[in-house]
Amino acid sequence: MKWNKDTFMNDMREKCSREIAKIGNSICEFSEKHATDISWGRGNDHGTLTYRCDSDFGLLPLFHMTSEGQLNLQINFLRSKNVTKQVLRDITVKLESIFLVEFDEEMYPTDTFEPMNELFHTSNQVEKFLKTIEGCTYRLKQ
Repeated sequence: MKWNKDTFMNDMREKCSREIAKIGNSICEFSEKHATDISWGRGNDHGTLTYRCDSDFGLLPLFHMTSEGQLNLQINFLRSKNVTKQVLRDITVKLESIFLVEFDEEMYPTDTFEPMNELFHTSNQVEKFLKTIEGCTYRLKQ
């Protein structure tokens, strides 16, 4: 199955709480506005949205979101691409303060899918997350 925003959001509304579906919708709309490229998965169980932005290394994914309400932050992937230390530090520090999680290589050795209901507890966190991604997108394009 080839997913799109409508099928993705319908699936998310079915599988997730209203709050998480609202956050997912905000992330979709933000992605349409700011991503250089959005790709939709082809899986049968659930949809996946991948947010990519332009950089010196070509298109870089910053996160994946599933219609099951999970978020995968591509921090280790960005590390592996040797993204500028300042940009990497900036996104890491901001995400750590938003989600109160440590994203250093020891505490966060691999990029994993985290349940969004464990990451987001307030609408303020959602806004800060989107601002962080927007800032990173902008800085990677420079």
